[in-house]
Amino acid sequence: MRIVIAGAHGKIALILGRMLHDRGEDVVGIIRNPAQADDLRAVGVTPAVLDLEKSDTEAVVRLLAGADAVVFAAGAGPGSGAQRKDTVDRAAAVLLAQAAEKSGVRRYVQISSVGADAVADGARPDGLDDVFYAYLVAKLAAEDDLRGRDLDWTILRPGALIDGPGTGQVKLAPKVNRGSVPRADVAAVVVALLDAPATAGKVLELVSGNSEIAAAVRKA
Repeated sequence: MRIVIAGAHGKIALILGRMLHDRGEDVVGIIRNPAQADDLRAVGVTPAVLDLEKSDTEAVVRLLAGADAVVFAAGAGPGSGAQRKDTVDRAAAVLLAQAAEKSGVRRYVQISSVGADAVADGARPDGLDDVFYAYLVAKLAAEDDLRGRDLDWTILRPGALIDGPGTGQVKLAPKVNRGSVPRADVAAVVVALLDAPATAGKVLELVSGNSEIAAAVRKA
């Protein structure tokens, strides 16, 4: 399979790229900064330099030519302000989904965030600072856009992300209690979701738990 990952230099995406490469997939990673290209090559990912904040749809469509699946793993990242939460976490996700739809790449996995639904209908939970609120608003807007597209999409909402080795034990369901999850387990779940067409059309939340990843995806 040829799989394109947006935000390919992120912590989850680098792990994901290596996992997919190690099992024999052809992996292309979209990055904005060409200085990151060698890091992608080191894990077996072919770099594609393209700024999704500035690109047009046709450029992304060309990049997706021949792909079998797309993963949106991009994010503005820590230290960015509310404006970049919108231009990356929302607008870049919308652009990539639009390009996938135009190019005929049906399988689409979008990494979002637990808590995105907390800001639905203009709600603002107590205790959210302006930037984190903007982040959740952007994630929910990207989800809402994807739900309306003619794609075999799955939205994955991980809990609090932690570093370190994966455990291979997760809880994956439409709704889970608050918790954390290693980035390595998030990447492993994305791999399993790509192999699970029955998860298309589902929004799934993810934290560490007691189920093997393959079994959790089958039950999701």
